Amino acid sequence: QVQLVESGGGLVQAGGNLRLSCAASGRTFSTYAMGWFRQAPGKEREFVAAISFWSGGTTYYADSVKGRFTISRDNAKSTMYLQMNSLKPEDTAVYYCATVVRSGDSWRNALDAWGQGTLVTISS
Repeated sequence: QVQLVESGGGLVQAGGNLRLSCAASGRTFSTYAMGWFRQAPGKEREFVAAISFWSGGTTYYADSVKGRFTISRDNAKSTMYLQMNSLKPEDTAVYYCATVVRSGDSWRNALDAWGQGTLVTISS
């Protein structure tokens, strides 16, 4: 089972950029599809992006972030990234990474357990 730790959150102005990282421990990182989710204050957690298990694999995005966010992974470093550009105040949320499985038209956390997440705050 892989252990995940998110980092890279912070406070930025609207229009700015951030890169989140998800560091994984364990030897099986490269065998999992991975994804990012976020939970804004007072809202349910939602899917953001996912990537297939191989480095440079197929990527999937929520419509709200398509064209602004880029998910990637480096299996040699057991790390996944989320490059977030042109940030908007509505991107403010705690961001979580997870191993994922397909769920209908979207993705869900394969293990139904969440880490601490990393807080992203976008000021207007």
